[in-house]
Amino acid sequence: MHETHSASSSNLPEVEHPLPAVTAPVPIVSPVENNLKNSVSAPRADKLERADFLLLMVMVIAAFILILNETLLGVALPVLMEDLHVAASTTQWSSTGFMLTMAVVTPASGFIISRFSIRNVFVGAMAVFSIGSLAAGLAPTFGFLLLGRILQAMGTGIIMPLLMTTMMRLVPPSRIGRAMGLIGMVISAAPALGPTVSGLILGIGTWHWLFLSVLPIGLIALFVGLKLAPNTLPEGGENQCLDVLSMILSTLGFGGLVLGLSSLGGSSAHGGGGISLNPWILIAISAAILVVFVMRQLQLQKTSSPFMDLRVFKSFPFVLTVLMSSVAMGVLLGSSVLLPLYTVNVLGLDSLATGLMLLPGGILSALMSPIVGNLSDKFSPRVLVIPGATLFAGSIWLLTLFDENTSPLFVGLVYLILSAVIPFMNTPMMGLGLGSLPKHLYSYGSSAMTTV
Repeated sequence: MHETHSASSSNLPEVEHPLPAVTAPVPIVSPVENNLKNSVSAPRADKLERADFLLLMVMVIAAFILILNETLLGVALPVLMEDLHVAASTTQWSSTGFMLTMAVVTPASGFIISRFSIRNVFVGAMAVFSIGSLAAGLAPTFGFLLLGRILQAMGTGIIMPLLMTTMMRLVPPSRIGRAMGLIGMVISAAPALGPTVSGLILGIGTWHWLFLSVLPIGLIALFVGLKLAPNTLPEGGENQCLDVLSMILSTLGFGGLVLGLSSLGGSSAHGGGGISLNPWILIAISAAILVVFVMRQLQLQKTSSPFMDLRVFKSFPFVLTVLMSSVAMGVLLGSSVLLPLYTVNVLGLDSLATGLMLLPGGILSALMSPIVGNLSDKFSPRVLVIPGATLFAGSIWLLTLFDENTSPLFVGLVYLILSAVIPFMNTPMMGLGLGSLPKHLYSYGSSAMTTV
């Protein structure tokens, strides 16, 4: 697919990547390096087409905005309750509905990316996200707002696995660390900046602008994707067939699991919506459905194309990456939701003050991810991950010290440490995990990683 796209862009000059070349002899790990070299032709080992570079940058920016949008509403929930005249448990569905949709769409992204061209997938995801942003921004009632959030989540659930897969397909192996640094910036910095951006917007405008402000970026990304994204089907894409039973099992299993977990708070002020079914029963039923889903995928792997190819979990580096990234993202996303609630309801800060207090952490995370990406091309992941994980554990311990008398300065400092060390875990591990997979499993690997 990559060579076909390169031919269609022959009128654009081939240029050196803007970042300096890395000549250090130490690879990430030798098996991964060898595997990555097989997916890129020798003449292009150190070069990236200008069109490819522009496309990747637009995809990074688009993914940043989409992931940022995930945590925008944390600070705005009290404002939504007052303006739309709904209870806290109802307002929480703006987040719960988003998560549910992500849980349904993300597992399907591996099949979608392996079946359709990058252009069709990217343009489709940005179109759906843009429509959702418009609907949420103009919403007169909570129902319209929830519909907009669901459409936004549909685009978000596809764009992150697509970005990972496209990076692995287009970027030369000597630049994989830097590429993962950009993805790490999106994953680490975007959720961290969500409360800050939300607080700043609410300080000068209404909650509607939380959605309308991202709409132009979505539309620009859509048109750039139409122009630059390759329209060639992935290898074997025409042979991919959708297994309806797998899609149903995935929807019920992953969706029910997320709904059950998010409902553990019951009908409390910040709970999951207060559904009548016992959350533990829902979790157990969903887990049983997922067991059937896994059995179905194992069966499909023997005869045809699976909905989610579980052979990615045969790679130990990939499994380790999924586990570590899940822990890191769980803490980061949890903190980005809980800290604004804590600072507003316990410490008495307003939305703007909360946003400004958390801003340095988001900025530092954005700056550290590319730096760590460059280091990943020079050193083994162990050199970066172990110190990062140690500081990560220390920052979590510091979170347990918060109470009603904690200084906002101390809260901001802890969040700064937490935001700074997560790239040391995520960035090297993503290159290691995805790089350990065969090329034809990139899309399923990125989908599985994002799903978990």
